Amino acid sequence: MLCILPRSLPIHAAPFDTSSPRDATDRTIPFYSHQAIVGVHWLLTVWGCMAWLPSSFAWGNFSVLAVGVWAIAHRDSVDAVLLFLVGMTVTILTDMIHFGIYYSLSELASEKGRDVFRFSAAAAILSLLLKPASCFFVYQMYRERGGDYNINFDLETSMDSRCTTDSADSAFVGRRY
Repeated sequence: MLCILPRSLPIHAAPFDTSSPRDATDRTIPFYSHQAIVGVHWLLTVWGCMAWLPSSFAWGNFSVLAVGVWAIAHRDSVDAVLLFLVGMTVTILTDMIHFGIYYSLSELASEKGRDVFRFSAAAAILSLLLKPASCFFVYQMYRERGGDYNINFDLETSMDSRCTTDSADSAFVGRRY
């Protein structure tokens, strides 16, 4: 019986076997997809800023994309990817606020200006619709670089660690700040 394995896997390795000595990048999202995320969002943001959105939209999105470039340049940095992910999720909310406030300006545009407005609005809305998928891929990049799967704000342990003493007769026992 002949067994045919894909060329990328060595003969001794199972498809998702972590004990094999092969490189961990075999199962990851290709590097060029991260560049495509930044490039597509940059282009759509440029087109979205052509007609109707304020400079705060441009500053917010371009600064997050600059962090994305930082995350691409420093392939081992978990902090850059986490900051890019947080920035992308925040811009989802701010983009919706911008659209809600400034979309009514289309009624003031002339007939020729309406075509530019429609193109600009379509690009900005497409960028907003693509951001959740981009956040998913950036989260995958965060996990690949060694980021935690969850974020835990352990406030109880941090408060208790300030008050620990060796003596049971201490005045701090049972007292919270």
